Amino acid sequence: VQLQACGGGLVQPGESLRLSCRPSGRFFRIKSMAWYRQAPGRQRESVAPIVRDGRFTVSLEYAEDIGYLQMNNLQPDDTAVYYCSANITYVTNEGFYSAPFWGQGTQVTVSS
Repeated sequence: VQLQACGGGLVQPGESLRLSCRPSGRFFRIKSMAWYRQAPGRQRESVAPIVRDGRFTVSLEYAEDIGYLQMNNLQPDDTAVYYCSANITYVTNEGFYSAPFWGQGTQVTVSS
Protein backbone atom coordinates (compact mmCIF):
# COMPACT_ATOMS: atom_id res chain seq x y z
CA VAL A 1 0.00 0.00 0.00
CA GLN A 2 1.25 3.47 -0.88
CA LEU A 3 -0.13 6.83 0.13
CA GLN A 4 -0.05 9.62 -2.41
CA ALA A 5 -0.39 13.27 -1.42
CA CYS A 6 -0.74 15.84 -4.17
CA GLY A 7 -2.00 19.31 -4.91
CA GLY A 8 0.91 21.39 -3.66
CA GLY A 9 2.34 24.32 -5.53
CA LEU A 10 3.29 27.98 -5.45
CA VAL A 11 0.62 30.43 -4.33
CA GLN A 12 0.52 34.05 -3.27
CA PRO A 13 -0.31 35.18 0.28
CA GLY A 14 -4.03 35.13 0.92
CA GLU A 15 -4.76 32.44 -1.65
CA SER A 16 -6.16 28.98 -1.01
CA LEU A 17 -5.01 25.49 -1.90
CA ARG A 18 -6.50 22.05 -1.50
CA LEU A 19 -4.33 19.02 -1.01
CA SER A 20 -5.57 15.50 -1.53
CA CYS A 21 -4.31 12.16 -0.31
CA ARG A 22 -5.33 8.69 -1.37
CA PRO A 23 -3.92 5.19 -1.06
CA SER A 24 -3.14 2.77 -3.83
CA GLY A 25 -2.54 -0.94 -3.81
CA ARG A 26 -4.37 -3.73 -2.04
CA PHE A 27 -6.19 -1.88 0.69
CA PHE A 28 -9.62 -2.35 2.14
CA ARG A 29 -10.42 1.02 3.64
CA ILE A 30 -9.05 4.14 5.27
CA LYS A 31 -9.78 4.20 8.98
CA SER A 32 -8.45 7.68 9.71
CA MET A 33 -6.23 10.36 8.24
CA ALA A 34 -4.15 13.22 9.59
CA TRP A 35 -2.05 15.94 8.05
CA TYR A 36 1.38 17.24 9.02
CA ARG A 37 3.86 19.69 7.66
CA GLN A 38 7.56 20.30 7.88
CA ALA A 39 9.06 23.69 7.18
CA PRO A 40 12.76 24.07 6.33
CA GLY A 41 14.88 23.68 9.44
CA ARG A 42 11.92 22.72 11.61
CA GLN A 43 10.46 19.51 12.95
CA ARG A 44 7.42 17.92 11.41
CA GLU A 45 4.27 19.20 13.08
CA SER A 46 0.60 18.46 13.02
CA VAL A 47 -1.70 20.95 11.28
CA ALA A 48 -4.40 20.24 13.88
CA PRO A 49 -3.89 23.59 15.68
CA ILE A 50 -4.50 25.45 12.42
CA VAL A 51 -7.60 23.34 11.81
CA ARG A 52 -8.88 24.30 15.26
CA ASP A 53 -8.28 27.96 14.39
CA GLY A 54 -10.48 27.47 11.32
CA ARG A 55 -8.04 28.48 8.60
CA PHE A 56 -7.49 24.87 7.49
CA THR A 57 -10.15 22.20 7.08
CA VAL A 58 -9.64 18.44 6.85
CA SER A 59 -12.12 16.00 5.41
CA LEU A 60 -12.20 12.32 4.61
CA GLU A 61 -14.46 10.91 1.94
CA TYR A 62 -14.77 7.28 3.02
CA ALA A 63 -16.75 6.23 -0.04
CA GLU A 64 -14.09 7.69 -2.36
CA ASP A 65 -11.08 6.62 -0.24
CA ILE A 66 -9.62 10.09 -0.37
CA GLY A 67 -8.80 12.77 2.14
CA TYR A 68 -8.45 16.51 1.71
CA LEU A 69 -6.70 19.39 3.40
CA GLN A 70 -8.28 22.70 2.46
CA MET A 71 -5.99 25.60 3.26
CA ASN A 72 -7.28 29.16 3.17
CA ASN A 73 -5.60 32.54 3.54
CA LEU A 74 -2.18 31.01 3.12
CA GLN A 75 0.77 32.96 4.45
CA PRO A 76 4.52 32.67 3.89
CA ASP A 77 4.85 30.89 7.26
CA ASP A 78 2.73 28.10 5.80
CA THR A 79 5.50 27.23 3.37
CA ALA A 80 6.40 23.62 4.04
CA VAL A 81 6.25 20.09 2.77
CA TYR A 82 2.84 18.73 3.66
CA TYR A 83 2.36 15.08 4.52
CA CYS A 84 -0.66 12.91 5.00
CA SER A 85 -0.72 9.95 7.32
CA ALA A 86 -3.47 7.38 7.32
CA ASN A 87 -4.39 4.32 9.29
CA ILE A 88 -5.33 1.85 6.57
CA THR A 89 -6.81 -1.60 6.61
CA TYR A 90 -5.10 -3.58 3.87
CA VAL A 91 -5.32 -7.04 2.43
CA THR A 92 -2.69 -9.76 2.33
CA ASN A 93 -2.89 -13.44 1.49
CA GLU A 94 -3.13 -14.05 5.23
CA GLY A 95 -6.03 -11.71 5.79
CA PHE A 96 -6.75 -8.14 6.82
CA TYR A 97 -4.36 -5.91 8.76
CA SER A 98 -4.33 -2.29 9.83
CA ALA A 99 -1.27 -0.08 9.99
CA PRO A 100 -0.26 3.57 9.69
CA PHE A 101 1.14 4.76 6.39
CA TRP A 102 2.82 8.03 5.37
CA GLY A 103 2.59 9.80 2.05
CA GLN A 104 5.71 11.14 0.37
CA GLY A 105 4.85 14.80 0.92
CA THR A 106 3.90 17.65 -1.37
CA GLN A 107 5.56 21.07 -1.40
CA VAL A 108 3.52 24.17 -0.65
CA THR A 109 5.23 27.50 -1.19
CA VAL A 110 3.56 30.78 -0.30
CA SER A 111 5.34 33.76 -1.75
CA SER A 112 4.56 37.01 -3.48
